[in-house]
Parts: sequence; structure tokens; C-alpha cells
Amino acid sequence: MTSGLWELVLKGIWVTVQLLFLSALLATGVSFVVGIARTHRLWIVRFLAGFYTEVFRGTSALIMIFWVFFVLPPAFGWQLVPLWAGTLALGLTYGAYGAEIVRGALTAVDPAQREGGVALNFTPWQRMRKILLPQAVPEMIPPFSNLLIELLKGTALVSVMGMGDLTFSAKLVRLALQESAEIYTYILVIYFVIAFLLTRVMRRLERNLKAGLGQGPTRPSRFALRRDTAGASGVSTPTSTGTTGTAGVRAGVGGDS
Repeated sequence: MTSGLWELVLKGIWVTVQLLFLSALLATGVSFVVGIARTHRLWIVRFLAGFYTEVFRGTSALIMIFWVFFVLPPAFGWQLVPLWAGTLALGLTYGAYGAEIVRGALTAVDPAQREGGVALNFTPWQRMRKILLPQAVPEMIPPFSNLLIELLKGTALVSVMGMGDLTFSAKLVRLALQESAEIYTYILVIYFVIAFLLTRVMRRLERNLKAGLGQGPTRPSRFALRRDTAGASGVSTPTSTGTTGTAGVRAGVGGDS
């Protein structure tokens, strides 16, 4: 490809990254608001949150983009630019899926933790903020990671609005070169690289959150391994406090008796 066509592809990557970031922010906010509302003690709040979830999970993201960009503007007399229309449609759609992730993680927290918050006279918001969310959020990361990858692939749908994302740019390059295999192979690789980077970032975030709760993997120290091995073989080894190992302790007990 020529430098001009590569520049077009690079602009498409930038638009896709922008759309992914903005729609992910909106979807995350919707996920937590609706997901927490699904666990509310008032039935009307749970009903409204459940109604939203079922509507947006049961409709196509592509049709939602058509509605936001083509149907709603004539009805209300305003027109969204393609970037914001795509952000709104994708954020609301994928936020409905994320709401179920949040609800499931919150209900999976041990009920004894809730009871402890009640015993401490915490308000419902204090229990949510100090007890439930810190334990539930690390469990949300793996399904949220999958949802983020799905959102990345869903950004290709905005090309129907003529938005210059990665998919739309690939279509223009294909028309210019009359080559489908080469350009779409490049696009597949680019989507894969972005998805791979997102996966690594989410895994690092999961490890950091679990480490903050003391759930990270722990490795025994070399000194502990030497001490355990020595104790099992009956060989006395010095410990960090200057005493002897398992064999020495046994000898001391036998001497006292």
C-alpha cells in the first residue's frame, strides 16, 4: 500500500481507539449503576433496572446504532455526530451486559460479610462501598475483560454511519486497491494486537486488585523451603531467631524430660 493509504488506516485505528475508550467508560458507568440497582431493596428500582437490562440485551447493537443516528434525530430535532452516536449506542448496549456481571459478583459475596456490615451499623451505601465492592470488583475483571474485547469488535458496526473507523478505512483501501485479502488480513492483525494488549492490561489489573485483598499468589521463601526440608530429614538447621530446627527442638524437649 502507498503511504497515503497507510495514513488512512492509521486514522481509522485512532478513531476506533477513541470510540472504544469512550464507549467503555459509558458502559462501565452504566454497568455499575444498573448492576447495583438490580440488588436494591426496593422492588421498583430492581424492576426498572431489570427492564433496561432485558431491553438492551434483547436488541441488536447494529439496530440500536441505526435508531440513535437515523431514527431519533428527526423525532427530536437534533443530530449527533457519528462518534457520539456510536458511543451512546454501544455504551448503553454493552452496559446492559456489564450490569449482569456486576449483579452476579455482588450476590456472590459471602452473606456473612453483609451481616457483619449490619452488625457494625453501616448504612447500605457504606456496606456497598466498604465491604461488597472491594471483594466483588476483582471477580468482575475476567468477565469484564471478555466484554471489553466484544466491545472492541462491536466498534466495527459504526462503519454503517460512514464513520471513519478501522473497518470503514479498510473498505476505502479495498476499493482503491481492488485487493481484499491483503487489506483485510492487515485489519485482522490490527484488531488482534489491540485485543491482546487489552487482555494483558486487564490481567495486570486483576492481579493488582487481588493482591490488595491478599488473594495474590504467594511463593515460599528459600529459607522456609530449606527449613522445611531440614525438619523433614531430621537435620538441625539454624532459624532466623538463632534456635535450631525440628530435630533440635525435639532434642531439647527430650533433654528437659
